[in-house]
Amino acid sequence: MAAASEAERAVLEEEFKWLLREEVHAVLKQLKDILKEASRRFTLTAGPECQTRQENFKLGSSVTDQVKGVLTLQGDALTQADINLRLPKHNQVLHCTFREDKQWKMQQIQDARNHVGQALYLLNSRDQTYQFKSGAEVNKKMFTPSLPGDIFANFYINLSKLCLIVYQLHLLQPNLNKNFKPAGSSVLHNPGSMFELNNQKFEVSHVHKVECVVPWLNDTLVFFTIALQLCQQLKDKISVFSSYWNFKPY
Repeated sequence: MAAASEAERAVLEEEFKWLLREEVHAVLKQLKDILKEASRRFTLTAGPECQTRQENFKLGSSVTDQVKGVLTLQGDALTQADINLRLPKHNQVLHCTFREDKQWKMQQIQDARNHVGQALYLLNSRDQTYQFKSGAEVNKKMFTPSLPGDIFANFYINLSKLCLIVYQLHLLQPNLNKNFKPAGSSVLHNPGSMFELNNQKFEVSHVHKVECVVPWLNDTLVFFTIALQLCQQLKDKISVFSSYWNFKPY
């Protein structure tokens, strides 16, 4: 029985060494190719000077036409916005654009691009000759004219969609501060939510959301999904071998 156990252990050790020596590098090469394609989606260029291409997207909603507009996305920044607001309490259509000296940085895009760059750097630091020895290695005034004081806007990314949320706010009177319950740091606030801005307390009375699809963001999500699946499959294989040893590889 002991001999059989020792023989089984020896076979597992050899298979584990093969996994670290051969299959890990094959999977890392696949990951590198996938992440390179994802990285290219963040660096769309146009013209002989290889400037980041500007893309225009039309905002819309199948539910309401109270918020309409066109956004210009250049890399990880909204460089232009042309917004029309038809909202309760305001009798006319409010038309506003970004000021010429302002851009709205989309931090989610910037963070995703930086993470892809870091992953590629790690993958490039382990070429085919490297021998793996263990599993363990493996808020601002943006618009002109300025929005009314009871209107607040926010742009954000949701999957492959670029979204605009417009809030209509109700200023809470000081004598109601005792009932103030801040909603916290959420991307989307529902009617009735309360929060503080510039030392004033507000309640959300209406919420209007419009969005548009950014095709290259959808491509990037597909690459991310495939890369994560490859990583999980490799991690699962290493975990199977690691369960036969006392040490923890993670």
